[in-house]
Amino acid sequence: MTRVSNRMSAGAAVFAAATLGLAGTATTLQAAEWQVSVGAESPDRGAQALAFLPNEVWIQSGDSIIFSFPTHERHTLTFLTPGQIRPPAFGPTFGVPVGCPGTTPDASSFDGSSCVSTGVLLLPESGPPAQPSTYTVNFPSPGNFKFVCLVHADMTGAVHVAAGSTPLPHNQMFYAQEAFSQQTRLLEQSSALAQRGNFGLRQDIVAAGAGAIVNMTGVGSQTVSLMRFLWGTVLVRVGETVEWSNLDPSINHTVTFWTEPTDPRPPSANVQLTSDGARQATISSTSDTVNSGFLSPTPQDRPNLAQAPLGVTRFRVTFPNPGAFTYICAVHDQLGMKGTVIVF
Repeated sequence: MTRVSNRMSAGAAVFAAATLGLAGTATTLQAAEWQVSVGAESPDRGAQALAFLPNEVWIQSGDSIIFSFPTHERHTLTFLTPGQIRPPAFGPTFGVPVGCPGTTPDASSFDGSSCVSTGVLLLPESGPPAQPSTYTVNFPSPGNFKFVCLVHADMTGAVHVAAGSTPLPHNQMFYAQEAFSQQTRLLEQSSALAQRGNFGLRQDIVAAGAGAIVNMTGVGSQTVSLMRFLWGTVLVRVGETVEWSNLDPSINHTVTFWTEPTDPRPPSANVQLTSDGARQATISSTSDTVNSGFLSPTPQDRPNLAQAPLGVTRFRVTFPNPGAFTYICAVHDQLGMKGTVIVF
């Protein structure tokens, strides 16, 4: 099979045209190169399929997988060793990935003995359409290996590496069709997610993103996330309070007014904790800088580990003066996650 680095657009038709031509012979003895996409997105970038497409493949020892990164959302491709503790996505400096630790060069080999990881890869925020970055992993030995994205907890997959003479159940044509089907199903869920932002038509409650783990395969998780504030523009009266609530089960968002912090993870100093575990602030001027910090869902508990504490998913701001107050999610503004509060 010829190595091809295909450009996958957000549109499903372009995706199909770009991938269905990658058919390969499933039982060839010659080393083959297989194709997996890391994520997919809608044309406006708002709906994100946080998934490996497909997220389960069978190959032979000596084969390689070319992972393509066609979205404006951040992802990594990481193979940890058995039992290795999962590192955080970023270190003390936000934007600098921890890796496993560090990153490994393109065309690294993985056999379970040492980890392999990319840096954070994504399409550029602006400029002419760019060719997606690719990263190749070689598999010299048989085994069953899990791969993950360090940025997204519920984005996992598996590769089954058989001995070189073992017939394989599928070829690349099958995987291209499966990837297209999975992408379509995931992105179609975004319209349903938008309905979750309806709090009885109340203008003072805003969904800060919404998501769902909608397609659990036999070996991993696939997630769809709507990277939008619902409502995008809200109108409230002087002295009223607006509440933002993160409705995504696994994605962090922020509510950030005026100056974007270098590290959006902690709240700004003018944000206080409330008695019910939310955060709150007062904004008097359109030039006030306020950052909610990460609004983060509670991680799922696992047996034999300490119970995870409740996450902080709500942020409240009181507006004592009139004006138009614009804000962003400091993590996903490149996807168009922005909003406005109009106080009259």
